[in-house]
Amino acid sequence: MSAKHPLPCPCQSGQPYDACCGAAHAGRRIPPTAEALMRSRYSAFALGLRDWLLATWHPSTRPASLTPDEQPAPKWIGLQVLRHEATGADSAIVEFVARCRVGGRASRLHETSRFVREDGHWFYVDGDLHEA
Repeated sequence: MSAKHPLPCPCQSGQPYDACCGAAHAGRRIPPTAEALMRSRYSAFALGLRDWLLATWHPSTRPASLTPDEQPAPKWIGLQVLRHEATGADSAIVEFVARCRVGGRASRLHETSRFVREDGHWFYVDGDLHEA
């Protein structure tokens, strides 16, 4: 990824990538909320940034590595945040729908994700998938 990325952010915030998730991915800004972290993780999926996904996954549930599950890999094409709710002083949930194409076929992932904040950093813990 170049130092400047004027394209819109994949998380669909309406901001340029550099001013949004790119700042988190480059280490210039810590995502301030669980929703901001979730958006940065969606963008990381869309851009293939596995290191960011692992770094933002809570150690209690983090896999040892990430390998592509699907071939061809999904092309992430849209994100809609349905709900962001604090569940405690340092915990939150984010419900979202992420759309993708796999081998030309449309698919969607509807999940309510759990996040915790430790030492000022938000981490993804796990999530519940909703049936289509």
